[in-house]
Amino acid sequence: MSVKRMDNVGIVVENLDAAIEFFIELGLTLEGRAPIEGDWAGDVTGLPGQRVEIAMMRTPDGHSRLELCRFFAPAVVADHRNAPVNAFGYLRVMFTVVDVDDTLARLGNRAQLVGKVVNYQDVYRLCYIRGPEGILIGLAQELK
Repeated sequence: MSVKRMDNVGIVVENLDAAIEFFIELGLTLEGRAPIEGDWAGDVTGLPGQRVEIAMMRTPDGHSRLELCRFFAPAVVADHRNAPVNAFGYLRVMFTVVDVDDTLARLGNRAQLVGKVVNYQDVYRLCYIRGPEGILIGLAQELK
């Protein structure tokens, strides 16, 4: 097997501070924040002249990370923030939470419920929410 682990999922955002606050409220920890630029950055992404600021968010179990990126250069070329659930490409990140209702209450108006909170075979309570900038997030509460 060649894969050791999944290191992180990257999400490009326009307002890095708002995204950080949202994911902190969700329960992630800000691990670090840094500018990324230079020839090496452009070489690895294929975007010459790349200048971004990243924030690395860590899940409570320490095993997963979310990399939030704000691009200063080059300009963002596509916007998928309001793509529906059946759009091609990256769409959402799913988090297991202790209590879906409590999580939704804590997030308040920072998140909008996409559909309904549903019970899946008495195993999970599930829902999709849109966070800052329309980021699609899944929430799953284990029932057993």
